[in-house]
Amino acid sequence: MDGVSIKEAIKSLSERVIATRDRIQTEEATKNAYIMPFLQILGYDIFNPIEVVPEFTADVGIKKGEKVDYAICRNDLPVILIECKSCAADLCVDNESQLFRYFHTTKAKFGILTNGIAYKFFTDLEEPNKMDSSPFMEINILDHEKINYKELAKFSKAEFDTDNIRRTADILKCANSIKAVLDAEFTDPSEDFVRVIFKKMVCSCSGSMFTEKVKEKLTPLVKSAIDTMIKDKVKANLDSALRSTVKAQEAAVQEAIPADDDDGPITTQDETDAFNIIRAILREELSPDRVAIRDAKSYCAILCDDNNRRPLCRLFFNNPEKKTIVLFDGDGEDRIAITDLNDIFKFSDRLKATAKKYIALG
Repeated sequence: MDGVSIKEAIKSLSERVIATRDRIQTEEATKNAYIMPFLQILGYDIFNPIEVVPEFTADVGIKKGEKVDYAICRNDLPVILIECKSCAADLCVDNESQLFRYFHTTKAKFGILTNGIAYKFFTDLEEPNKMDSSPFMEINILDHEKINYKELAKFSKAEFDTDNIRRTADILKCANSIKAVLDAEFTDPSEDFVRVIFKKMVCSCSGSMFTEKVKEKLTPLVKSAIDTMIKDKVKANLDSALRSTVKAQEAAVQEAIPADDDDGPITTQDETDAFNIIRAILREELSPDRVAIRDAKSYCAILCDDNNRRPLCRLFFNNPEKKTIVLFDGDGEDRIAITDLNDIFKFSDRLKATAKKYIALG
């Protein structure tokens, strides 16, 4: 599967987890319900004991017969070790240390610790053949929208390449470390961080020494400025997204309105008569000058204030034997066949309801 296909499959797995999590209490049940399907999503044949080896033996020191829950193998050599826990259990340091013991006794360059919901991905960037103390990537099935599917796809059978994953793992780990540092500084600015800000400031206190008094004054101000900056950026992004949505909706409305042909429409006598009937029906709600007619090749629109977004009705009279009127008083369009122009009077209340809707909008 590629990243897009994996994303769709993970979303389905997430829905399964939400629906069944309360019923899955054991490690074995977690493997069957969540972890094996996850490996299938990555393209591995879980029923092939040469490719996905359950209870893989990894002798640790004097301990013989120590077993890892799964090993994914290529060319008869393990490339990924997977340590599983129950979905009812949290992933903790003790779990990581267990995987750590197995890691250096095999040729595998990657270890995964999971409870079927959270997945932690480890390698040996800090010291060869020794699993790092912290993962370079973490994902959560229940938070599937935040998963980096491009990086996850690199663990699939089709894309698996040890060197490629390790290169990006180094970048991911650095990025995570930077994020952690910034998160800590933004939450509780350190003295060093405040000093950096102080050195670049241009204000009344920028000419003074960085004293304890200056530190006490600036630290809460730095924290407040960071909070304000983040809120402003979030608001700007939301405003931008809202403007884009509104523009898209307006464009969709315009596209939904058929354009007049180059030859121009010809308004028939029946359309003119129907227009006058509708103006007469609406005279108590709208003055006649607010009821407009706009003819197109395929239909004739009767509009409030000559606004395409305020249709009172549409007349499909091109076929004299099969006249149709479209009303807009409900949530959508209601297309009704009529045999005579006098039938329009039957819809007086519905036409008035549509007019009142637009009047209420101002």
